[in-house]
Amino acid sequence: DVGGGKGGVFTATRGLTAAFGDRCFNSPLAEHSIIGSAVGLAAAGYKPVVEIQFADYIWPALQPIRNQVSSFRYRSRGEWTCPMVIRVPAGGYIHGGLCHSQNIEAIFGHFPGLHVVMPSNAADAKGLLKTAIRGEDPVLFLEHKALYRQGPARRPETHDDYLVPLGKAAIAREGTDLTIVTWGAIVYKALNVAKALEKEGVSVEVIDGRSFLPFDTETVLESAKKTGRVLVAYEDHEFMGFGAEIAAQVSDAAFPYLDAPVKRVAGAFSPIPYADALEKAVLPQDEDVMTAAREILSY
Repeated sequence: DVGGGKGGVFTATRGLTAAFGDRCFNSPLAEHSIIGSAVGLAAAGYKPVVEIQFADYIWPALQPIRNQVSSFRYRSRGEWTCPMVIRVPAGGYIHGGLCHSQNIEAIFGHFPGLHVVMPSNAADAKGLLKTAIRGEDPVLFLEHKALYRQGPARRPETHDDYLVPLGKAAIAREGTDLTIVTWGAIVYKALNVAKALEKEGVSVEVIDGRSFLPFDTETVLESAKKTGRVLVAYEDHEFMGFGAEIAAQVSDAAFPYLDAPVKRVAGAFSPIPYADALEKAVLPQDEDVMTAAREILSY
């Protein structure tokens, strides 16, 4: 339902039909078909931008994304490309329960040939989206549902043609004592913790990863060498989450510079409950990030 007056469940595409006419249209609620149709359009020379209504329902499309979309260049020895943008609302903190709260970056980070991004604010969302549309490779564009209507995520573009390159992290806050690497909704929890610790004389650097594939390891390593302490904070399950890869890379490449082991704080290995108290118990909260930060600072 991206077409017409509604503009999708979150009204993110409202106005597109009025602006672009029949270039914006609805499809059956069949994720495999949506991606399969996009492959055909891309092969025919178009650049489709499709929406999967919720990340939790992308799984029927796993086969075409893995075996067709992401491998198009490889299978054709570079003769063919499969440019498309797959917009996917993801994440929790909205009391969405089991099937409207999932995070999927770790799974799709295993697909060579696919770019995966997640902006944390409106300016980066537009800048990344324009970069993704102008590129010649497929991009999985994750949009955190909890940030659609959040004031802190409202941010104007710095100029009319603001672009965010794929694979480039942003330093959301500079610091010298501790690095927090994060993305999505957790960026704001990390910033809250950084502001609180500042009152205690602790300087925290917050890095907004915003791009998973490719990932900006260089920026993270530079920060790790400066602060000597790294905390990776993310919403997905801690076990086998994308943060585990970041922690491994930092531990390998920056070990001589570290004053403490790299630490992670993330979601519990559990489905996301609906009840408020249970959702808070499973997903990382400000106090969880603060506790982890204090542990690594006291090492």
